[in-house]
Amino acid sequence: MNHHSKSPVYGVIAVPIEKIVPNDYNPNVMAPPELKLLYDSILVDGYTMPIVCYYDRDTDRYIIVDGFHRYRVMKDYPDIYEREGGMLPVSVIDKPLSSRMASTVRHNRARGSHDVDLMSNIIRDLHDIGRSDAWISKHLGMDKDEILRLKQITGLAALFREVQFGQAWRPAEPESEIALTDDVVEPDDTI
Repeated sequence: MNHHSKSPVYGVIAVPIEKIVPNDYNPNVMAPPELKLLYDSILVDGYTMPIVCYYDRDTDRYIIVDGFHRYRVMKDYPDIYEREGGMLPVSVIDKPLSSRMASTVRHNRARGSHDVDLMSNIIRDLHDIGRSDAWISKHLGMDKDEILRLKQITGLAALFREVQFGQAWRPAEPESEIALTDDVVEPDDTI
C-alpha cells in the first residue's frame, strides 16, 4: 500500500491536550447527560477512538475536525486527564479549511446529530469562501432543498445568487425608494 492511500487512523499519535484547540464551525451539540455518558465510557473503556485533527504548522496547534466531546471530557474531568497523562490520541488529516468543514459535517451527519443554526452558518461560510451549491451538495451529502433551507435560516440575500428568480419579481428602482432620513425626528435634549 503506498503512503498516500493509507488511512489517517493508522498513524494515530499522542498529543498533549494543551496543543489541541476546538474549531469554531462544529455544528454538533451534546447535552450534559450525553457528555456524562461519554465520560463514563472513557472512564471504563479508555479512549477507543482517536480525535481527528488538522495540524496547523504556523501555530503548532492541532485543530479539531471531529472528536470535540472526547476532547471536552479530558478538559472537564481531571481524573481522565491524569490517567491519560494529558495526552489525547489524534488522527491527523491534512486538508484546506473548506474540506475540514466538510469532514466535520460528514462525521456529525454519520452520527445523526447537528445543530441547525450552526449548520446554516457552515453553509454561509462555505459560500463566503466561494463554494458552490453543487460543491456543498457533493461534499456534505445534502440535496439542493436542504441547502436552500439552511441558507434561508442565515437570512443573507447574497446566498440566493445561484437561485433563478422568476421574471415577475423586479427590484425597486433607486429613485422610487422613500428617503427615510426626511422623517427622522431628533430626540429633545431638554426632557
